[in-house]
Amino acid sequence: MIVKVCGMREAENIRAIEHLGIQWMGFIFYPPSPRYVDRKPDYLPASVQCAGVFVNDTTENIIRHTFDFDLDIVQLHGTETPEFCRTLLNLLRTKGKEIVLVKAFSVAEEIQLKQTAAYQPYCRYFLFDTPCRGYGGSGEAFNWELLSAYEGNTPFLLSGGISCHHLPALKQFKHPQWTGIDLNSGFEIRPAYKDVSLLRKFIQEINKS
Repeated sequence: MIVKVCGMREAENIRAIEHLGIQWMGFIFYPPSPRYVDRKPDYLPASVQCAGVFVNDTTENIIRHTFDFDLDIVQLHGTETPEFCRTLLNLLRTKGKEIVLVKAFSVAEEIQLKQTAAYQPYCRYFLFDTPCRGYGGSGEAFNWELLSAYEGNTPFLLSGGISCHHLPALKQFKHPQWTGIDLNSGFEIRPAYKDVSLLRKFIQEINKS
């Protein structure tokens, strides 16, 4: 199970969260987000993979941040096309950088899952999130039962306001391609600052599943 903690920004908090047994840590490079990272933190994690979250950004800006933050993962959270994904991967490869590409999709109806097929050649993972006005997440969960209609081969992460309240439902959720969870607002003391104790308890419980 991949556990990704997203929306990080402050060095002290980054250092503490890094050692909770997570696999990915996310940094948001979308200026309207309250968790926007406008400068490189004084500390970046060394023992987990770093993910950059972008929304309808340019390939130039994504590539710059990928190298500045030594990103392992690029998560596209806007309306980026499959062609954009292909171009981005090719540009990074010409610069000697291989990354894991993740494409986020908002899911309100089963039919929306059909659009994932065109992205499968380029994305290592998908992330299924709650629809909301604008971008950046709603802080609310969506109806996970809709994902029973997902028949793709690309593994996915669950996102959308996941908190301790969702532990019983997570323990009951089953899907052959479900590979991880994305945690953010449900564990915040304030935007971009996570509750270490609460996350520790949650991760211990989810790892018992």
